[in-house]
Amino acid sequence: MNRKFAIFAITATIVLAMVSCSKPKGQLYGIYESYKPEITPYGMVHIPRGSFNMGPQDESVTWASQPAQQTKSVDAFWMDITEITNGEYRQFVYWVRDSIVRLELARMEVNVLGREPEEAKYFKLQYDPYDESAEPDTVLNWRVKIPWKAKWTYEGEEEDNAAYLAVNKVYFQSADKTENKQLNAHIMNYSYKWVNYVEGAKPGNSFNAKTASYEEKAKIRIDSAFYRDGKIIDTVISKPLRRRGDLISRRIINIYPDTMCWMTEFTFSYNEPAMLNYFAHPSYGQFPVVGITWEQAVAFCHWRTHIYKSVGSLPRAMEYRLPTEGEWEYAARGKRHNAQYPWGGPYVRDSKGCFMANFKPMRGNYTEDGYLIPAQVGSFDPNDYGLYDMAGNVSEWTADTYDPSLHTFRLDMNPSYQYDAKDDDPKIMKKKVIKGGSWKDVGAYLQCGVRDFEYQTKCRPSLGFRCVRSFIGD
Repeated sequence: MNRKFAIFAITATIVLAMVSCSKPKGQLYGIYESYKPEITPYGMVHIPRGSFNMGPQDESVTWASQPAQQTKSVDAFWMDITEITNGEYRQFVYWVRDSIVRLELARMEVNVLGREPEEAKYFKLQYDPYDESAEPDTVLNWRVKIPWKAKWTYEGEEEDNAAYLAVNKVYFQSADKTENKQLNAHIMNYSYKWVNYVEGAKPGNSFNAKTASYEEKAKIRIDSAFYRDGKIIDTVISKPLRRRGDLISRRIINIYPDTMCWMTEFTFSYNEPAMLNYFAHPSYGQFPVVGITWEQAVAFCHWRTHIYKSVGSLPRAMEYRLPTEGEWEYAARGKRHNAQYPWGGPYVRDSKGCFMANFKPMRGNYTEDGYLIPAQVGSFDPNDYGLYDMAGNVSEWTADTYDPSLHTFRLDMNPSYQYDAKDDDPKIMKKKVIKGGSWKDVGAYLQCGVRDFEYQTKCRPSLGFRCVRSFIGD
């Protein structure tokens, strides 16, 4: 045993000597912290940095004037292999549903059962590691299972009845009820916060280290949202910038897909089956989610970032977000600089005469390509990056604001034009770029360089999205 200890001591001494020798005293040696390299996010593919010719290759189908192509460069990023599916978006909806139930269970413990937060099982106390004297925050305890099967009994335990009321809060009740356990989509609201760096980067809003404060004339305009009498109040606050906390914006979004879009989009058309089943029925789980506004897609990205960071042991990563128009078009071309379509050729059929995507190939004939409405994701071959459905199936939201003259002022490096339109902004400022064409569009809209727009508060049964995440490192 002593011999083993001696060998260990000698080895430890050698290691310490080597470490000390690697940092010479009185010299610049730098601080290089260890880190975990990024791993491929589940369901995503790596898009390497590069340059491409951005813009349309063909004449406009509407005979409109089009800008000439321009060479752009983009940095590396991760991108979803397919569009976000109904099943993936349903995870978001169920998380919001569960958070509502957990919050109601926690309130029942305190208000009905009279428990203190320290004693409540649905609450968890969170202490500030930098201020031991501060009162702890109460947060939801996600480790406790929800009593979904709780039943009401007139002679039962008060705790069981409280659980029954809390669980059933997320379902339609009384006059709104048409069947058992029908989820109340009207209350599926997601609240989130973010730091508005755009406002902080405006001229005159910088922090002055000499005065230990922001500039005297620093002023910001941020989003704020809160509940009043059960209603969501969205407002915009203009105020002086005095501390970093002033840059924190908040938004509350109802995140349930608008299934009625299947009926409102088309007149004199029987689409009730799609309205009732496309999102709700399990058989459509692998189909792209539709009926999603741009604002809902942004909320989804924030939630996806939240659940990634909540694990704690995963490598540090950038937030999930919508792709810029430049990123989307670069990825769609799949290493082919001048490809009209993601598959490279100038035609929508392959050498055997088969259609290469899900779209409207003929007048009145939607099914010639094998599908009537959106197809299951990945039904057609991917492009050279391994991305599916970059043309057809559903059009996709991007992060960029639509402007027909955008080509005259956007940068040639990571091109993007983003404007966070407020509720009181003119409607024209709420246009967002959509790309890729859909199941109800003709082939011309499937081209990589073609762009269209939709208002950020609107949705379509032919419009979905996919996420990206910026790559960290070389």
